[in-house]
Amino acid sequence: MSIVEMKVPVIGESVNEVTLSQWLKGNGDYVKLDEPICEFESDKATLEFPAEAAGKLIYVASEDDDLEIGALVAKIDTSVAAPVDSSPPATTTPAKEVKKEDPVPASVTYASGHPSPAADKILKENGVTINQVNGSGVDGRITKEDAQKVVAAKTSALATIVKTESPSPTPTANFSRETSRKKMSRMRRTIASRLVSAKNNTAMLTTFNEVDLTEVMKLRKKYQERFVEKYGIKLGFMSLFSKACAKVLMEMPDVNAQIDTDTNEIIYHDFADISIAISTPTGLVVPPVKNVESLKFHEIESAIKELAKKARDGSLTLDEMKGGTFAITNGGIFGSMMSTPILNEPQSAILGMHTIQQRPMAVDGEVKIRPMMYLALSYDHRVIDGSTSVTFLVKVKNLLEDPVTLLMDL
Repeated sequence: MSIVEMKVPVIGESVNEVTLSQWLKGNGDYVKLDEPICEFESDKATLEFPAEAAGKLIYVASEDDDLEIGALVAKIDTSVAAPVDSSPPATTTPAKEVKKEDPVPASVTYASGHPSPAADKILKENGVTINQVNGSGVDGRITKEDAQKVVAAKTSALATIVKTESPSPTPTANFSRETSRKKMSRMRRTIASRLVSAKNNTAMLTTFNEVDLTEVMKLRKKYQERFVEKYGIKLGFMSLFSKACAKVLMEMPDVNAQIDTDTNEIIYHDFADISIAISTPTGLVVPPVKNVESLKFHEIESAIKELAKKARDGSLTLDEMKGGTFAITNGGIFGSMMSTPILNEPQSAILGMHTIQQRPMAVDGEVKIRPMMYLALSYDHRVIDGSTSVTFLVKVKNLLEDPVTLLMDL
């Protein structure tokens, strides 16, 4: 018997431990070389773990186990040969008996019938087994949309049964007092740890202002159609806000800096890598759009769209999660009117966007209804002075209220 040990590989400099989120192959299954056998969930991303040899898979670790780098995950018995297909040879069917409606069998791979991380989470939370779902993704992969459809159908069916069998509620029914426990995902644990660290280890303060988005909305309305026609993507608020922040960051390097507590030095950057907060089924991630100061608006929009898609599919790489000199979070998409965003260490500042509301404003001695947004800048007072933070926010406000100056780099 020849055994190959499968151990957790080195994933990145800052990754010391991973969680085995799910097996992609069964215990005792024959696996091929480089065929993914399981998925790891690290602090920042979900990664597939390929087989290092062909043979029989033998489990060592279990799902939801926390494993250090180098820990034994599984063994592969390479002395086991690939299974031989014992099915009888196909016979030739006369042409007249072939039915046009017979479906052409799809290719079957390791992905067939396996859910994506987002889909797996939805299925587990709603008690749906994999064999109840037909995958519509590549090679039969179960996508997030497949899982949502099955859960919606199940909920609808249960509602119908309850309505039929229990036409009226029982007045003497007791209220539920049940509790349940679920292990926190590695990403959720990492987010929790980083938030507590940012709260405890930085001198964090928040300053507020408001911005009149009348001119920005006029700009988008006037040029949106031509913008989409030329670049194939819409001009959104994020690219305008990102570009405004990048311009001011180049003028005010303290807001774009970070502190190195080991050497008591401040690290300055001559570039603006802006981290964009993206909500995913497993938690909030903040991948950076790099060199925003040098990008055009359509390039920023395309980069944000691509990062958001990968984040929600769970396919962001560790390299795509690294870095960032400043962050932007948009709670307005969820209806937040005002908040105090928390720092994304080791960055020294983060801008919080909020919902746009039509409010009466005094303009040149007259009351006018304007689309207004509250802005919040949280900053590390160890690096950034109060006057610097206020000046930064006012400069961003002025650029957005007169976006022509932003376009002309004035």
